[in-house]
Amino acid sequence: MIGVRHWFYAAVPLTAAFFSLVLLGQSLWIPLKAEVAHWLIERSWQRSLEGEIEAPPWPWADTRAAGILTVPGRGIRQMILEGNSGRNLAFGPVILNHTGHSEDLVLSGHRDTHFRFLKDLRTGDQVHIQLPDGTRYFEVIQLDIVDSTQAEMVIEPGVKRLSLVTCYPFDSMAAGGPQRYVVTALPVEPQISRRHSPSSG
Repeated sequence: MIGVRHWFYAAVPLTAAFFSLVLLGQSLWIPLKAEVAHWLIERSWQRSLEGEIEAPPWPWADTRAAGILTVPGRGIRQMILEGNSGRNLAFGPVILNHTGHSEDLVLSGHRDTHFRFLKDLRTGDQVHIQLPDGTRYFEVIQLDIVDSTQAEMVIEPGVKRLSLVTCYPFDSMAAGGPQRYVVTALPVEPQISRRHSPSSG
């Protein structure tokens, strides 16, 4: 009996240490995997700029890099992906209508990760979208909270506009609600924007 008890007391801390190492490994693996994925997406973007039209970030990926979103005044730089799926949204914002012809661009992202910065945008902020055919410059003109059950976002190919869309409220514990936060931006000339007013936004 003493031997069994001794074994039990020795096994408990060893088991706890084993599971602690497993949990530590998992916690380290998640950010490492995100860093590797980001590097592969950046690499696929460079390959596409070099002429490789279909350049998936990894062989089994159902997406590819479509462009780069930057907000110079907020220190934001994010890779844009093709394919509106939950799997792709985990790696970055996605472009909903990347046909190569539409001027009405709509980007969607998660409110608690890549598009969390939308809550800090104000009218007058500039947003740059780099696509394979060049960089487009936009200025935020409107911030809206929209009920997706009452209003439908219509993409108009002939309209030059950028819409950034995410779920709302930003700090809600429940996901998948009907409200959407929509940032609307219109084209501007490079390095030119209206003076930002403290009362705007």
